[in-house]
Amino acid sequence: MAITIKSEREIALMRESGHRLSKVFDGMQAALRPGMSTKDIDVIGEKLIRSLGGIPNFLNYNGFPASICVSVNDEVVHGIPDRHRIIREGDIVSLDAGMIWKGWHSDAARTFAVGSISPEAEQLVRVTRECFFEGIRMARAGNYPHDISNAIADHADKYGYGIVEDLVGHGIGTHLHEDPEVPNFHMKSRGPKLRAGMTLAIEPMINIGTSEVEWLDNDWTVVTMDGSLSAHYENTILITDGDPEILTLVD
Repeated sequence: MAITIKSEREIALMRESGHRLSKVFDGMQAALRPGMSTKDIDVIGEKLIRSLGGIPNFLNYNGFPASICVSVNDEVVHGIPDRHRIIREGDIVSLDAGMIWKGWHSDAARTFAVGSISPEAEQLVRVTRECFFEGIRMARAGNYPHDISNAIADHADKYGYGIVEDLVGHGIGTHLHEDPEVPNFHMKSRGPKLRAGMTLAIEPMINIGTSEVEWLDNDWTVVTMDGSLSAHYENTILITDGDPEILTLVD
């Protein structure tokens, strides 16, 4: 799918979609607690999306059966909500969600601690978030996707973490996934030049152990091959003539 440059009107709609999605994450984070099921979070998230006038863009996307991806501990992404999967004290839970508002997509992810977590898990969650912010420092008109990718990878490498290579960030707009791809690992090929008006979903997926992952039998859920913890942090951003704008963070 071709790269799209958004007009001021289209940017305003994407900004509103992103701001509304950030409120969904506030609500899900506030509700997250030990003893609830991953399906409970999905129900809460979908209700929030619809209450804000949005449509959950993950629901039935290529057959995905839920509105929120809920991935626990060694699950990297695309965890399918399940009434029998109970969240425990000490878990880390990655929530990945998106919404369509007036035809425009937003996409974001956060990894949250459930109660008290280990120092190792706490560092992983923090560093994964930092990887995103290192990456968007390079998300400027005139740069290239590999500038973002290399900045993310450089930061993760400082901690010896595994960077997931099987899944990447992406363009976003009237479709959930558009060009260009934005990997999180070191890239030699530059990719297309970044231009003001491009919108991207940048999403580091970082493992404590190796980068190797596998798909479960449900054909959706991706887990670490070595069973180590994984964290995910994502925002939809806008390339401008100056600093990038994060559309899925209200502040």
